Amino acid sequence: MSFKDLLDHWQRNARPALSATEYAVRLPVDDAARIQALAEMYPGASREQIITDLINAALTELAASMPYVKGSKVISRDEQGDPIYEDAGPTSRFIELTRKYRKKLVAANKD
Repeated sequence: MSFKDLLDHWQRNARPALSATEYAVRLPVDDAARIQALAEMYPGASREQIITDLINAALTELAASMPYVKGSKVISRDEQGDPIYEDAGPTSRFIELTRKYRKKLVAANKD
């Protein structure tokens, strides 16, 4: 989700599924002021929802920014028959760990 999409999202006031795990953070004063400003500009979105959505957008952008590093193993072939190599960079590890922790968080929500 892009930051432009976030503004539209807050305008519509949709609610995502949440985990049972809570994270307490202390924000720098300037960031806290920005959160407060957004909450006033978009009264349908709580500060918690704004923070949640900003973290989601940042993590999505971070994952998209991780560099592809060509591995040694061929995992597929493209339309022309050229080899496609595994990603030996941080992306595959990030995806693997995300799936691992998502499974644990979903299980904890069922309890």
